[in-house]
Amino acid sequence: MRRALIASALLLAACDAQVGDYGASIGAAPTATLAPSDLPRFFDCLRESSQVAISAHRGGPAPGYAENAIETFRRTLGHAPTFLEVDVSVTRDGELVLMHDDAVGRTTEGEGALAEMTLAEVQALRLQDANGTTLDQHPPSLREALDWANGRAILELDIKRSVAFEAVVREVEEAGAMGRVVFITYSVNAAARLAELAPEAMIYTTISNARELDVLERRGVSLEHIVAWVGTDTPAASLVAALAARGVETRFGMFGAGRDYTNGARAGVQVVAVDDAAEAVRDLDAADGEEGYAALQCAAAN
Repeated sequence: MRRALIASALLLAACDAQVGDYGASIGAAPTATLAPSDLPRFFDCLRESSQVAISAHRGGPAPGYAENAIETFRRTLGHAPTFLEVDVSVTRDGELVLMHDDAVGRTTEGEGALAEMTLAEVQALRLQDANGTTLDQHPPSLREALDWANGRAILELDIKRSVAFEAVVREVEEAGAMGRVVFITYSVNAAARLAELAPEAMIYTTISNARELDVLERRGVSLEHIVAWVGTDTPAASLVAALAARGVETRFGMFGAGRDYTNGARAGVQVVAVDDAAEAVRDLDAADGEEGYAALQCAAAN
């Protein structure tokens, strides 16, 4: 696997893509960076070449590493080239911060509702891992995460219900990050609203049948900027094929340990969201018959 990843890293370097060296700081071998410069083209390449990219759920937390933390992102990317899914919430003073829950008690040493705390108060808290161990890690703001991820990874922004799309779009635009994030929505109406605010944005949205694509098109949404989220069960081949026929890629989730991630490849999907990104990349790399993790080739082609 290491030799294969090095070969892919050299391929990216030849195409002026960046190769991460930050993995060495945590004792992991450096990996190639999955940060394509043209997201619609990258997703099209995955679909047309039958390749799969991996998304690290909540950034890929592990013992000693909290969810939605920059230290965790660094560790994840040190082990596997992957997209990073993160959760965007809002504080009392209107600042955007990475936090999944409405309350801070599950993931930090603190207690209370996030909406009742200022950004300074939230960032003063120390994060905890899934075992409850308190860490020398703190919740980052969205802007800090966007700046850190520049050239390193694509962030997939799961926008919580309390957060206005307008606020997130504004922050992404101010960071110059519109071409290196994907917005996560859960209905075609939400996707259409977001596309009105940012027509150039790449959007994941829940799709249950291909007819919903007609609704998006009638509302002026370019299907080139849509990837269909189809849930956590392996999608029906007929749905994947119907979406692909319209030029729309498919993403689904395989959460938990010990999953057969090659099911995603066999299902014909383009993105699989997982808890263990390194394991998923290893499985796909071993099964795809290519030299190196094949999704990197689509990044290099940007």
